[in-house]
Amino acid sequence: MSQAPYFHQDSGAVRFWVLVDGSFVGASISKATLHYRFRPGAEGDDPLQTYTEHSDVVDAVVRRRVAGGSREPVMVREYDLRDDVVRPPIA
Repeated sequence: MSQAPYFHQDSGAVRFWVLVDGSFVGASISKATLHYRFRPGAEGDDPLQTYTEHSDVVDAVVRRRVAGGSREPVMVREYDLRDDVVRPPIA
């Protein structure tokens, strides 16, 4: 069992765990990345709430990164959340 996601003030990132192939993998995403990708027009947004609202997308990125060889802890970057990566074009 993993612990609940939380905002780590010192690093400015939400830390969370994703179940990948039966094991929990630690990951994080910065407040700035969450804000830029999901709430660019908002002011005073709560990074933990933003993560929770979009955890399906963010967690899928972690699974994809682990499948591609990333090791724990996985840091989700703005690059990982590009539209062409998150929503690949329909062939």
